[in-house]
Amino acid sequence: MRRTAGPALLAPAFLVMAAALAAPLGALVLLSFWTQTGFEIDRTFTLANYWRIVEPGPPTWWNGIPFPFAYPVPAILLVKSLAMSLTATAAVILVAWPMAYFLAFRVRRGKAAWIILLTVPFWTSYLLRVFSWKIVLGYNGAVNSGLIALGVIGEPLDFLLYNPVAVMITLTHSWIAFAVLPIYVSLEKIDRSLLEAAADLGDSRWARLRRITLPLSMPGTVAATLLVFIPTVGDYVTPTLVGGTQGTMIGSLVQQLFTRQDNAPMGAAVSIVMMLVIAALVLVFLRAIGWRRMRARAGA
Repeated sequence: MRRTAGPALLAPAFLVMAAALAAPLGALVLLSFWTQTGFEIDRTFTLANYWRIVEPGPPTWWNGIPFPFAYPVPAILLVKSLAMSLTATAAVILVAWPMAYFLAFRVRRGKAAWIILLTVPFWTSYLLRVFSWKIVLGYNGAVNSGLIALGVIGEPLDFLLYNPVAVMITLTHSWIAFAVLPIYVSLEKIDRSLLEAAADLGDSRWARLRRITLPLSMPGTVAATLLVFIPTVGDYVTPTLVGGTQGTMIGSLVQQLFTRQDNAPMGAAVSIVMMLVIAALVLVFLRAIGWRRMRARAGA
């Protein structure tokens, strides 16, 4: 009876995951080996979609305006998206870590209230937050209006919006809370007696931060990095609204292929390649930092 209790309890969750995750993913993989012409899908097995991801010439599968960047389009966009996402993730961690440190070590009372205040902006729709940045960075937005009022510039700056920088600023703001919370939990679990012992032995504040606080907070920092990096690579809402043609990312291409281009097999192939590349990068990252040893040290 006890041997079957565990599998019986896990069965409902396993069935839900299989139906909600594994089945659609399997359908996506199968779709990527087909081709589409108009409204009809040719179910003949082919690797043509995967070849088109790296083909050197102009894309024959795109029925729209020319791309304003080099070829091959999907491969270039994937590399560009990875670079933009890594930059945004680094910015998020650099902003979130001091905030989490302040909550864990400086706030004595009302920590729950501080956490609620931190998450208040995220009670609103993601679209509203992106549109807010579009207003802030726009030609007649808050930044340009403020600089003109201060006499810093004579006319609005037209390079604040519709470029990769605008995308990375918006992504950084949108994902800060998702980074602060895991880092805060990791910092909160640090045994304060370790810091006191280091201080008694003559370590300075910076030495304690470098030798104790930073290493013991790495599990939360790594978790925050993955929470931000993985979804931002495939984001298409932010690049569409504030990126323009210069800030286009791989998620925008996938969205266009599935909707306006009516080329679901090509969109599926690009999605599969994107997921495989992200999974490979995550595994390399975790192996490089020694994730298991880090967790063991933090648990100890």
